Amino acid sequence: MKTIPRLLLLAAATTALSLHGADAAASWKQSCAKCHGPDGKGDTKMGHKLGILDLSDPKVQAKFTDDDVFKAVKLGRTDASGKTTMKAIEGLSDDDIKALVPFVRSLKP
Repeated sequence: MKTIPRLLLLAAATTALSLHGADAAASWKQSCAKCHGPDGKGDTKMGHKLGILDLSDPKVQAKFTDDDVFKAVKLGRTDASGKTTMKAIEGLSDDDIKALVPFVRSLKP
């Protein structure tokens, strides 16, 4: 009899995680893909204009931490001269941003 509650708990957790992943994909599509592209390669008009790095490249991903991703989304990015190179993404909660981190990591093969 104890197996049924465990299975229900496991099913609920799996559903919550997959919904969280779906939210990250939706956030990416709505807020990030216009520059980074749907696959993270930066192969968009804006991506070319801004010289966006290919986030699907493992070598590129090795150059930043999960915390770097979180900060870039939350606070934006600037270059050495202080020029904004990426605007902060407005309207995302910290939990939404935390969900984007593994999504970004999943872009590499």
